[in-house]
Amino acid sequence: MRNYYHFVIFVSIMDFQVTFKVNDKIYLRDPESTEVGREIVKNAIDLVYELGFEQFTFKKLAAEIGSTEATIYRYFENKHRLLLYILNWYWNYMEFLVDYTLTNIKDNKERLKLIVKLLTHELPESTGKFDYNKKNLNAIVIAESSKVYLVKEVSEINKDQVFKPYKDLCAKIATVISAYNPKYKYPKSLSTTLIEASHHQQYFSLNLPRLTDATPKNRAEFTGQFLEDLLFKALS
Repeated sequence: MRNYYHFVIFVSIMDFQVTFKVNDKIYLRDPESTEVGREIVKNAIDLVYELGFEQFTFKKLAAEIGSTEATIYRYFENKHRLLLYILNWYWNYMEFLVDYTLTNIKDNKERLKLIVKLLTHELPESTGKFDYNKKNLNAIVIAESSKVYLVKEVSEINKDQVFKPYKDLCAKIATVISAYNPKYKYPKSLSTTLIEASHHQQYFSLNLPRLTDATPKNRAEFTGQFLEDLLFKALS
């Protein structure tokens, strides 16, 4: 009952409309500072979800919001920077959820279980005019996030610390791992493995299920069950 209670809490807080300060090296003008900027990001999330990143263009986004490509270019240099912005916003949001969800939870095993739930459960759809559709955003992260760092220029891009929110989230999870088992030698590696495996297993179980042990009956819960088994066997 206690685990269910805390699960209900962290699902309910996902409905909060929140804003985050994203690294200013990513954008030309802060989209959070104007209604037009938030509309660009909100509709970009929905359009990338619908079309996929390869088919997404500023021309299509401009048509969606009834504006011009020039308006979008005032905020973002190109669509890769827009994707990077969206992902940074998501990692900030996930760190917020982790902090909020683990508040007052003392048992480190339960804290790790809640983190796994956060990484593997769908986020809510948008509720307000400028509230980003977090369900679509989550799907974009699962399918598209590797496209911002599995690139040849990653070292150059990293100089501007644009991956800091992702690193901060990984470090936070690693801290909980170390608290659960201080003798475990690889908390950061296990943390990033959890996050990346959550993406891969969710994507594979939906699109390429024979690459996983998911079945039609357990697909919704499979990734969480797999990661929890992997996590605690590694830490035992």
